[in-house]
Amino acid sequence: MAKVYTSTVISASVADVWRVVRDFNGLPDWTPFVADSRIEQNMPADQIGCIRNFTLKDGGRIREQLLGLSDYDFTCTYSILESPMGVENYIATLSLSPITDGNATFAEWQADFDCEPDREAALIQQVGGGVFQGAFDALKSRFGR
Repeated sequence: MAKVYTSTVISASVADVWRVVRDFNGLPDWTPFVADSRIEQNMPADQIGCIRNFTLKDGGRIREQLLGLSDYDFTCTYSILESPMGVENYIATLSLSPITDGNATFAEWQADFDCEPDREAALIQQVGGGVFQGAFDALKSRFGR
């Protein structure tokens, strides 16, 4: 099983960052690689079990299911149902924690998944360095680094 872990510090309060990332259908508003997104069957975007169906700017389509969302712990857990990446059993969690010294946010994003062994290193780099870090960089820019 492949494991990915990426973390960063965002110069904004955890409440401000959570307001942006909490929306399970909001990827186009805060990530640089998602063109559009919709929640299937018109379910609320914060209902456990809802499925977001989104298109990447490169044309790829991904379907993900919300497995957990906690306003108390500032966490969102989801699985990939369909993706062009060639991953299986993909479960990811985005977590935020307050940094009280300076009113900043510590953000962590981790994922576990299965894939073909010869693709593992490339997929770890793509998910961690491309997707997770790219999204974190966009959040840092949004909040003025």
